[in-house]
Amino acid sequence: MRKNAYLCRSDMKVDAKQQLFRKLKKENCFWSYDLSKMKSISDESLIEHVLLHLDIEDINQLFQLFGYKKVKRVWLDRVAPQGAMFRPYNILYAWYYFGAKRPEAYVKSIETRHINRKMSA
Repeated sequence: MRKNAYLCRSDMKVDAKQQLFRKLKKENCFWSYDLSKMKSISDESLIEHVLLHLDIEDINQLFQLFGYKKVKRVWLDRVAPQGAMFRPYNILYAWYYFGAKRPEAYVKSIETRHINRKMSA
């Protein structure tokens, strides 16, 4: 019985990921990709694209699917460093999801660290 419950949760997770992937395709987020060859994307790419292109309900679903640590890691590594274009979103995420007391300064520090890492590499 327990194994069936695990399989059911696993199937539900796969279904939820596929649903988010379909929403991203519908929003034309992959306009530069050959969609006929694109069946799925990595969890990290899914999280990144949902944070950048979908609504708050979808973002909330990310935390249920992947957990706080993984979503925050992807946000820190891939989304927050993107600079001015996405800064308002990143400030919101820093405050609302990640509990930053000074979200503007926090996002700016992430951007600066990212630039410094690129310049020293």
